[in-house]
Amino acid sequence: MEGFVFYSYLIAAIAYFLLLLLAAIGIKKNTITFPFFIAVAFSLLWAAYICTIQYRWFSDDLSIPDSLGYETLRDAAWFFVLGTLISRQRYNHSYKLLYQSSFAYVLGVFMLFLFSFEISDDLRGHVLHIIGEKVHVRLLSHLVFSIIGLALIEDLYRSAAPELRWVIKFLCIGLGSLFTIDFIVYSKSLLFTKLDYPLWGSRGIINALVTPLLAVSMYRLQTTNMSGIALSRTVVFHSTVLMGTGLYLILMSLAGFYIRDFGGSWGEVAEILFIFLAIVILLVLFASGKIRAQAKVIFNKHIFSYRYDYREEWLKLSKTVAKLNSLSDLSEAIIKTMADLIDSSGGGLWLKDDQGNYYLAEARNLGFEASEDIAANHEMVQFMTDKQWVIDLYQFLKDPGFYNHIDLSYWSPAEKKVWLIIPLFLQNDLEAFVVLTQARAPRALNWEDHDLLKTVGKQLANALALKRASDALSQSRQFEAYNRISAYLVHDLKNLIAQIALIVKNAEKHKSNPEFIDDAITTLKNVVNKMDHLIVQLKQGNGTPDQNIRINLAEIAADLVIQQAGNKPALQFIKSIDTDIFVMAEKEKITAILGHLVQNAQDATPDNGTVKLELGKNQQHAMIKILDTGCGMEKKFIAERLFKPFDTTKGNAGMGIGVYEARDYIIKHSGTCVVDSKPGSGTTFTITLPLADDALTL
Repeated sequence: MEGFVFYSYLIAAIAYFLLLLLAAIGIKKNTITFPFFIAVAFSLLWAAYICTIQYRWFSDDLSIPDSLGYETLRDAAWFFVLGTLISRQRYNHSYKLLYQSSFAYVLGVFMLFLFSFEISDDLRGHVLHIIGEKVHVRLLSHLVFSIIGLALIEDLYRSAAPELRWVIKFLCIGLGSLFTIDFIVYSKSLLFTKLDYPLWGSRGIINALVTPLLAVSMYRLQTTNMSGIALSRTVVFHSTVLMGTGLYLILMSLAGFYIRDFGGSWGEVAEILFIFLAIVILLVLFASGKIRAQAKVIFNKHIFSYRYDYREEWLKLSKTVAKLNSLSDLSEAIIKTMADLIDSSGGGLWLKDDQGNYYLAEARNLGFEASEDIAANHEMVQFMTDKQWVIDLYQFLKDPGFYNHIDLSYWSPAEKKVWLIIPLFLQNDLEAFVVLTQARAPRALNWEDHDLLKTVGKQLANALALKRASDALSQSRQFEAYNRISAYLVHDLKNLIAQIALIVKNAEKHKSNPEFIDDAITTLKNVVNKMDHLIVQLKQGNGTPDQNIRINLAEIAADLVIQQAGNKPALQFIKSIDTDIFVMAEKEKITAILGHLVQNAQDATPDNGTVKLELGKNQQHAMIKILDTGCGMEKKFIAERLFKPFDTTKGNAGMGIGVYEARDYIIKHSGTCVVDSKPGSGTTFTITLPLADDALTL
């Protein structure tokens, strides 16, 4: 094992020597790397000294504590590096933080004392005589150093802007690894009251492994202007909690040792129970919202000039709003967001209804039954609308005149524990207000609290308005779908009414003609069937699938000739092949679509013109052509208006959805609809539909 320790630290010494050469080459590129050079030099001295004593005392591990003084220098040098980097970001000066921080002075004096304690046998003897031999000052001190190092690394990295973390991330990983292994070594050694020799010896290889990370960080420090890192409240809070937790566990471990040593036969059991209870108490404190709230109050009062980290609050608010999908989720999030800002235990949200009154939309730990709606003309509502203030009920109890003596008896803080009433404004309109109950750690609000609550309230009011607009748009789309169905039905009914009107028009003249009676009955039968089909469609809604069947286009074309017989010019049916042509579609729908197109062609063609329906097929598709010799259309009209719904050239006589519906249905059934037209030369509609499967084999 002694040989392993020697070679382990020899490798570390070589690695630090090479890193020192690289640091010396680039030390003039950036003054921030000078502390880095000093830290690498002390690390090299530390590793080299261990190699020396291990070589001299190759079989005696009692020489290990002699290196702890140099390890203290190494830790102090790395603390100096971390301190200068944090100072650079806070003040744009490498050493200003070290000058102004009382903690830095205390830590420096303590490390100087510990270094003297490590290298001076006389001083060490006097100190141990005073505090006792059983107090493992060395192990405890270096355990504290590892905790301080981890806290500083967390402080540096968490407070860095995202674009600057690229510069320091390998430094944080490398030093974090070193201090973590130190924490493991000394915490385990302190637990068993002696240095863990194998684990201690492995640190040399670990130090050698992290030197490439330190080299990359050193290069980036030399080539980058470090600025823009700002100390945040989150960093201070977490770093302080981390350090406090470490010190708490150390003190509890020391107390456990004393209990074990003086507890007799039950000492070990008492030690285990004591440490277990200490950890449970620590977890209870962490889980207490009141303790966290009081800690934040202390930090805000005594550390920061501004109470809130506005960047953190705004990012948190934006992420919260972005995740919400419904109005109920948003209502709950509004209460939680407002309550978390000032560590309130709960509250309720009153939203404005269609009549302008306010009702309780959501409650979260409100603490009382709120059955009363707040009228739009209530004096509290009028006061918030005019002043746009946050109402502090405890301030109201002290000075009612500050709030114009408005009636706030319903929100009595003595009975209902209500603390704040926060308005949510959309521009100058009061969209809602939030009622919050007492804080976990009571405190007085200042101007910063009021400004933040009002600003966040406006942002949440915008989110409410956006959500309501989204819901209104969704309803509008549903109405649009319903209106679209209605438009199709009305269009079909209009054509059916036209057929009946034609019968009525010619009845007086041809009522004695048996052929007219037969045609009229056939037409009425066809109208009844179509109306029954329309009623079924209306009952089923637009979301039902098409009832496709195998239909014969030749039969439909023949029916169209009869159906349109009363219109001029008469429809001519031309069939290019003798066989029937089958496709998969809705018979009524195809009949209606072709009827619309034929009707349009007849309307656009003079009585002495020609309207034809040609039917044919190729290997895979049925082909339907509707030709007329009417007025024709321009290409611009075809491109911009022909297939646009509700755009008609017939005035009040048309609805403008026949051609749109025809193309929409045909495309949905894998077909095509092509228009060829010229002004004065007529129009040709060419429709293709896939043949039915068995028709492909014919």
